[in-house]
Amino acid sequence: MIVFKFGGTSVGSAENIKKVAAIINDCDRDKIVVLSAVSGTTNSLVAINNCLANDKKEDALAIINKLELSYDELISELFSVESHHLDAQPFIKTKFEELRSLTTEATKNEKIILAQGEIISTNLFQMYQKQLGNSTALISALDFMSIDMNEEPENEKIKTKLTAILANNKAQTIITQGFICLNPDNEVDNLKRGGSDYSASLIGAAINAEQIQIWTDIDGMHNNDPRYVENTFPIGEISFDEAAELAYFGAKILHPQSIIPAQKNNIPVLLKNTFNPEAKGTLIKNCHNSTGVRAIAAKDGIIAIKIKSYRMLMAYGFLNNVFAVFEKYHTPIDMITTSEIAVSLTIDNQKYLKEIVEELNTIGKVEYDTDMSIICLAGNFSHSGKGISAAVLNCLTDVAIRMISYGGSQYNISLLVEKNDKIRALNLLNEGLFVQQNKPQEA
Repeated sequence: MIVFKFGGTSVGSAENIKKVAAIINDCDRDKIVVLSAVSGTTNSLVAINNCLANDKKEDALAIINKLELSYDELISELFSVESHHLDAQPFIKTKFEELRSLTTEATKNEKIILAQGEIISTNLFQMYQKQLGNSTALISALDFMSIDMNEEPENEKIKTKLTAILANNKAQTIITQGFICLNPDNEVDNLKRGGSDYSASLIGAAINAEQIQIWTDIDGMHNNDPRYVENTFPIGEISFDEAAELAYFGAKILHPQSIIPAQKNNIPVLLKNTFNPEAKGTLIKNCHNSTGVRAIAAKDGIIAIKIKSYRMLMAYGFLNNVFAVFEKYHTPIDMITTSEIAVSLTIDNQKYLKEIVEELNTIGKVEYDTDMSIICLAGNFSHSGKGISAAVLNCLTDVAIRMISYGGSQYNISLLVEKNDKIRALNLLNEGLFVQQNKPQEA
């Protein structure tokens, strides 16, 4: 089987839903289709929860009313056959009546409210497929997708339940929800990290899929950020390790942890564009590519922290004391460099910054800067690749580099710069590493 996942933009309008259906129906294979909520719906549901948390029930109801009107318009455009339109209308009416009833116990129903977007989108897609006369079946993710007490997916349980469901369902196309699941208390919850991408990867691993296809609104993973850099291009093929580095450090097309189940089970992941299905896209798989930089991404909102202490010299417990502070406040570290008397590191979450700095001050002298950016260069930087680091640094002779991380992984070189220098650095790297190297040599 093939697993297809479509994000919120892909199902963001009646026109787009029709495009998704055309892509699905053009594939004459057994498949599972994982859908996100209609674009904008989850944001509205989050806003509803925020209103309820602040005792603003009337504001929450106003958002619900506005959201219902948008769905009335969507089904009017989506369903041309009156009988199917008449099926969709009462469904939407019932779902929004349920949504209003959930506002009575805000805290208890927060996760249930968030789940409604995927439930609505999958039901409407199933109704549209029936209008087209296609053999499809809708299964609830709540019947097989679950997490444990640590909010980690229960892989074996997912596999057992999903296998049993599929054995009793012979439709060529199975439709289900992304993002949502049950927790150990049998309550509605969600996968958080990676959302629907994570759902697709878990499903692909559970059924040992031939391929997982993730459809978005761009032509695959680009060699640089097209929002800031001209003349970027999609990468035809990339390894899981390279893709994970790019995703973690800013490539928005994927969440860094969402494809781990696919990687562990050696299932290729194909990134495609719903609005340009003819484009080749990017294939992510276990492979060894040629040495060098494959792609560049950037991550903003970085805090750089330096801890300086002459007691660090020959003190084998110093780093342990530093790391213990970040562990205490559940704050991951992105980059780290050390010298004989100082440690410099970065974090991307300043929730406990004040407390972290106070505790680090008991270890040494602390300095920190906010509003920094990490530039990640992903590729194959094995020991046989000579001159790569020099080529990178030669591109940035006019940019102040605060930190460099190289050697921790053979798939990543990370550079810390001021946020104001980020766009210039991305363009200089693009020019020096891609444009100039691909120019034809003069005779």
